[in-house]
Amino acid sequence: MDDLDFSSMTPAPAKPAPPPAVAAKPPAAPEAASLYDPRLALAFFKLAGTQEQFAAGTQIFAENEKTSGFFSKGARIYLLLDGDVILTRAGKPLDLVPPGEIFGEMAAIAEMPRSATATARKNCRVLSLDEKSFLQSLQQMPEFALMLMSVMAQRLRRGLTRLATAQKPVVEALDHAGTLDRKMLVDLARALGDPTPSTAAAGKVVVTKGAVGACMFVVTEGRIAISVDDKVIEHVGPGGTFGEMALVDKSGRSATATAETDCAWLLIGRNEFLAMVKTRPAFGIALMRSLSARVLHIGKLLGS
Repeated sequence: MDDLDFSSMTPAPAKPAPPPAVAAKPPAAPEAASLYDPRLALAFFKLAGTQEQFAAGTQIFAENEKTSGFFSKGARIYLLLDGDVILTRAGKPLDLVPPGEIFGEMAAIAEMPRSATATARKNCRVLSLDEKSFLQSLQQMPEFALMLMSVMAQRLRRGLTRLATAQKPVVEALDHAGTLDRKMLVDLARALGDPTPSTAAAGKVVVTKGAVGACMFVVTEGRIAISVDDKVIEHVGPGGTFGEMALVDKSGRSATATAETDCAWLLIGRNEFLAMVKTRPAFGIALMRSLSARVLHIGKLLGS
């Protein structure tokens, strides 16, 4: 696969103009444009990816396909090499995937059903990864996890901004616990030097939207409510995490976190965060799963 080369592409390739039937997305903010690096994605997929071809009109995966565990049996994520892929929901066009971009990663990583149908609009050539090959590549190139988390964080921030101005109440909050299992929590505490957990009484504001973020939180006891302009969008319980977006993209806090019960948590600074992602692939996977689940949940709340 040495003939595959995106070196002439800029870090964030501009998407081709969509056909009239596909509504164009609002342009990305300049600072967000450099988050996705097609050369890094190509190098990652080439480590263990399988090259596949799809004729024009072929359905690659279908909306609402079920997942079970990290990647469902047979589920794959894709990097498009040639052609273009159209994403639709309920038969309505959502977006075009141009060469150099990945697709199908959100549901596979989040352990959730596919949120859209992917169909080859032209003859396509892709590199694909299943769970085994994804983990194999991640062990060799952990920086891909950081890049992908940055992309997810940017999508989530955009969704939260839209949600804050939406003229409808949030009717369903995401229950978020167990991002890190007991074994990972023990390993994390040991790596951090077995610190005494920080605590807060019920009702205390732990994080304020817009504040500078210097650390992420791993809940060990109790429950935290995550809200955007008084709309509770998530409940975080033991093993759940929050605040990682500020470490991923170095931006301010995107939401307010309030203790619903008496709570305790471990704090992870940016340096520790980067070291954990690079040396413990399971930690990076857990955070990617958490972020992708949030992105899909906010999309569901917005009906997009």
